[in-house]
Amino acid sequence: GQTIACAAHACDILVDDATVMRLVRDPRVKLKYQHIITNSFVECNRLLRWCPSPDCSNAIKVAYVEAAPVTCRCTHTFCFACGENWHDPVRCCLLRKWIKKCDDDSETSNWIAANTKECPKCNVTIEKDGGCNHMVCKNQNCKADFCWERSRAALQRYLFYCNRYMNHMQSLRFESKLYASVKEKMEEMQQHNMSWIEVQFLKKAVDILCQCRQTLMYTYVFAYYLRKNNQSVIFEDNQRDLESATETLSEYLERDITSENLADIKQKVQDKY
Repeated sequence: GQTIACAAHACDILVDDATVMRLVRDPRVKLKYQHIITNSFVECNRLLRWCPSPDCSNAIKVAYVEAAPVTCRCTHTFCFACGENWHDPVRCCLLRKWIKKCDDDSETSNWIAANTKECPKCNVTIEKDGGCNHMVCKNQNCKADFCWERSRAALQRYLFYCNRYMNHMQSLRFESKLYASVKEKMEEMQQHNMSWIEVQFLKKAVDILCQCRQTLMYTYVFAYYLRKNNQSVIFEDNQRDLESATETLSEYLERDITSENLADIKQKVQDKY
């Protein structure tokens, strides 16, 4: 943590907080010091973590550290272990690796991705400077040979998963804004002789839609690092089913809801969750 030592020569006694507060006169400095020691306490305690939601100043305490979802009083849910949005089924280490990979999208990085590849044996970066697709590693201690086109296929595979991850992320941002329009629609329905309970299906549907969209986002990260086998085929089948149901639910919620089509939309929406 952050501490203040005595300024006297050869004295290593730490100045306690009460002494600091007694000596400091400026209220703004006192407040800043309190913020510093509070932040230091949270940062140094592995059972505490600040809520990462913007404009939230709450800290969350857990009984033990694990990669599990925690929900702040501000309603934001995140992974306590890494601080990112809850990312099931992806492990924290793979999510960090994925985020770094996605963030590295500068023009230089794009050129490197298009014109260089890492040796599959020693990971040394090799530039393609000829027409032949048969490459030999220039590392004198390696000299492994590999196919350039096969390496390009790896890039295309990454772009496939990255594009779908980004698309679901964008859809999640749009659908998070549905809460405002749904709330307005619920209030309007209650003014037309519908009870509070009868209109709750709309809010529940938006909750489930956002949860499904976030899960889909991370299933593409999970699938990217998943080794191909019979289990991965089953996983991708389930992923497609979830994707289809999510898109259908999204379509229903984006329709104009009237007293004439309310019963039909309610039935279709509830069938999806």
